[in-house]
Amino acid sequence: MKNFIACVGMCVLTLASTAQDSNKVLSSDEENNLVSNLTAQDDAAAPTDTTWTKGGTFGLNFSQVYLDNWAAGGESSMSVNGLLSLFANYAKNKSTWDNNLDLAYGMLWQGDAAGIKTDDKIDFASKYGLKASKRWYYSALVNFKSQFVAGYDNPFAPDSLRNEISNFMAPAYVLAALGMDYKRGKNFSAFISPITTKMTIVNNQTLADAGAFGVEGAEYDEDGNVVTKGKLFRQEMGAYLKLMYKADIVKNVALQTKLDLFSNYFNNPQNIDVSWETLISMKINKYLSTTISTSVLYDDDIKIARNDDEITNGGGGPAVQFKEVLAVGLSVKF
Repeated sequence: MKNFIACVGMCVLTLASTAQDSNKVLSSDEENNLVSNLTAQDDAAAPTDTTWTKGGTFGLNFSQVYLDNWAAGGESSMSVNGLLSLFANYAKNKSTWDNNLDLAYGMLWQGDAAGIKTDDKIDFASKYGLKASKRWYYSALVNFKSQFVAGYDNPFAPDSLRNEISNFMAPAYVLAALGMDYKRGKNFSAFISPITTKMTIVNNQTLADAGAFGVEGAEYDEDGNVVTKGKLFRQEMGAYLKLMYKADIVKNVALQTKLDLFSNYFNNPQNIDVSWETLISMKINKYLSTTISTSVLYDDDIKIARNDDEITNGGGGPAVQFKEVLAVGLSVKF
């Protein structure tokens, strides 16, 4: 009996002590520590979305030359060039979805002449894949390419003496393909498609009448009047190969390159359309970098005028097109 009374007494004392602790008023420091600990526990418990990988790069470059009474000659000039590259990639279970958007635009002002563009690009690509084996995916790809503003045959001339040779949606290229995609890590991929449709859009009737960018031109009578307008649209069926590679060559030097090849099954399949772009980025510090970008294009359907006679009287033929941009300036990666 005595043992039972002693046990009950110990329980009563324990409950009383617990009640006193529960009514204890915490100091402000103790309250802050408690809230911080609870918040940290909630953050640690929250799930992280690992299905999407997103990021991009923004670059802005500027150069300026001012001359006043300069005996050696020359002209003042100023140029601005910007680029934006974004990606959003999804991967979950057997599915992948890669999205890329590349935008570029540059302007040059020289002397008293109107500004002319030095770079102009819109390039969007979206590719969905379903895993077939360790490195192979059943894939579908869509690609859109165009430019922002008009281009001219003689950009420094007054408006009355120059002709528009390109503009937004003139041309535009839309490509849709079904095939297999080979991926080796995150650095290399090869997309192979035997079923590809390539659409060329020239949304400018003057350029379409001239048969620019491979569309069917207008038909004229003996007096030079248009009998049948040129077509604004051209469709091709063929095979397509897209190679992509990126890697860090050395510390703070990154390389990205992509090669597109297309062959038209029904019109000179041996004449392959080529688009090869390369970007080398050399990081100086957190916000400054040097970039070198090159573009090589060849399309058998695009006629290039390469001398004064061809420019004046029309004509020309297919040729390799090359563009190189060297820039030093602001660069932000996110």
